[in-house]
Amino acid sequence: MSEAPTLVKCLVWDLDNTLWRGTLLEDSGVAVPDEVRRTIVELDARGVLQAVASKNDHDHAWQRLEALGLAEYFVLPQIGWHAKSESVRVIADQLNFAKKTIAFIDDQPAERAEVAYHHPEVRCYDAECAAELTTLPEFSPAVVTVDAARRRSMYQAGFRRTAERARFAGPDEEFLRSLDLVMEIQRADDADLSRVEELTLRTSQMNATGVHYSDADLRALIADPEHEVLVVTLADRFGPHGAVGVLLLRYHDRVWHLKLLATSCRVVSFGAGAVLLDWLIGEAGAAGVHLAADFRPTDRNRMMEIAYRFAGFTDEPCDCLTGLGTTDAGTGVERRHLVAGPRAVSRTVHVTAPALGAAGGARG
Repeated sequence: MSEAPTLVKCLVWDLDNTLWRGTLLEDSGVAVPDEVRRTIVELDARGVLQAVASKNDHDHAWQRLEALGLAEYFVLPQIGWHAKSESVRVIADQLNFAKKTIAFIDDQPAERAEVAYHHPEVRCYDAECAAELTTLPEFSPAVVTVDAARRRSMYQAGFRRTAERARFAGPDEEFLRSLDLVMEIQRADDADLSRVEELTLRTSQMNATGVHYSDADLRALIADPEHEVLVVTLADRFGPHGAVGVLLLRYHDRVWHLKLLATSCRVVSFGAGAVLLDWLIGEAGAAGVHLAADFRPTDRNRMMEIAYRFAGFTDEPCDCLTGLGTTDAGTGVERRHLVAGPRAVSRTVHVTAPALGAAGGARG
């Protein structure tokens, strides 16, 4: 059985005779075929980012995209007279996407060959395929999450946020306070399951165990009163960051067992992981229980190990752990422990969250 293809995360469009019919320098009234417009709108709805790599005058081309009502669909437009391979490289680097998740579409075989030569992992398509892209498996995610459908707007907000930071003259903490950051922690429901599963799959650097929980696993845990599945979102004055974290917690009488913590790398610079851990530790302290956390070292999650240790988790044994069972050495999962207590309230992030388990391990 063949493996499913790697999904395309960003499609880079040429303009002349690809996105629109004709050449802009020869005809300022170039038009976009209906089938191409449908492809752009549908890929955007699926969460596929779209960019432009075109040899054209930037202002002229961008004004035409605006007049056609399509400019808003594109991030990081690279319009100028440099090589298309350089445009693709800039787009991939600024998005921090692997080249194998980038696709390029152009009517000119020489341009496709030039990109393929410099970036063999980038998938290249003839402009004649534009109307068919939405039928291809690499452009067809199995599930379109709430965040996927607004991924483009979240990235655009991120670019505005980055530009504002570059202009800001004060220290980092003052800049973070100026963002009006709000972290919302909620119990996951059916509508959140695809976002939670996506986070467990996509997050590697800030994933404590790397364990994937399927839709069926998550549904069973949500229905279990001894477990909490919590989804974390973040927003600021520039817009939503979307779902940025997931916690899987099991209640015991003397200890709460954090079986999974995963946070998006996109919000590391906002201190989201530390804020989340401090909130959880404070909740456990208020309930009079300890915290245990599973951790499995991987070649990418050193940052998560540091976050746990900075929060106060240690390898020291405690009697409260006896009811959790032993870890399986074959999985490489280790267990950390912390005596919970009150934590200082974040000065940069406002947290809204439910009260967690009351006495006896029941949900609050």
